[in-house]
Amino acid sequence: SWNPDTDCCDWYCVTCDSTTNRINSLTIFSGEVSGQIPPQVGDLPYLETLQFHKQPNLTGPIQPSIVKLKSLKYLRLSWTNISGTVPDFLSQLKNLTLIDLSFNNLTGSIPSSLSQLTNLDGLRLDRNKLTGHIPRSFGEFHGSVPELYLSHNQLSGNIPTSLAKLDFNRIDFSRNKLEGDASMIFGSNKTTQIVDLSRNLLEFNLSKVEFAKSLISLDINHNKITGSIPVELTQVDLQFLNVSYNRLCG
Repeated sequence: SWNPDTDCCDWYCVTCDSTTNRINSLTIFSGEVSGQIPPQVGDLPYLETLQFHKQPNLTGPIQPSIVKLKSLKYLRLSWTNISGTVPDFLSQLKNLTLIDLSFNNLTGSIPSSLSQLTNLDGLRLDRNKLTGHIPRSFGEFHGSVPELYLSHNQLSGNIPTSLAKLDFNRIDFSRNKLEGDASMIFGSNKTTQIVDLSRNLLEFNLSKVEFAKSLISLDINHNKITGSIPVELTQVDLQFLNVSYNRLCG
């Protein structure tokens, strides 16, 4: 419990920096937080980690006061009932290494400005109700290339060709309404490990795709992919492969 008569560094779910004694982590798992994210969270300027996880009674939009957390590195608001859009202001938090907004009720489109986060290692927007296209800017991340999880949404249109330039480690676009060619994601010169494009409307010739030697998991089931499984794929140390429910031959 949070007792105002005790040191806040001794409060449950709160961690302080041992040198400055400032709160640098607020992590609330499986609790009984209800209503909206308290705007006072933005008054913790030294906060590096903010996590609300498995909070079914947490509702409303992501508070704009979060933009004041200039030291924030790890933002996880997952398995809640927060709604509204993925806020564009997140791109102002330049120290972010992880954004996890998975398993919520977020709607609208994905802000193209997220590609401006040069320290981002992971972006999880999966299992929401997001619509629109994957931003073309996602082929132009300004720093490290993040693991990208956009599955279980209602994203549509083509995968941007700009993604051909990036060397993703893990990418999951499954269970959307994406169309057209996705072959640009692959490449023999990349270090990609996990790709899941299953249950979309993608159409390309699998025979012509070159795969990274590092690939360990490939799931492209339930699409409109043609051609045949290339011999080169047998030279990859795959641990999981699913190409079912396509238009493959041979």
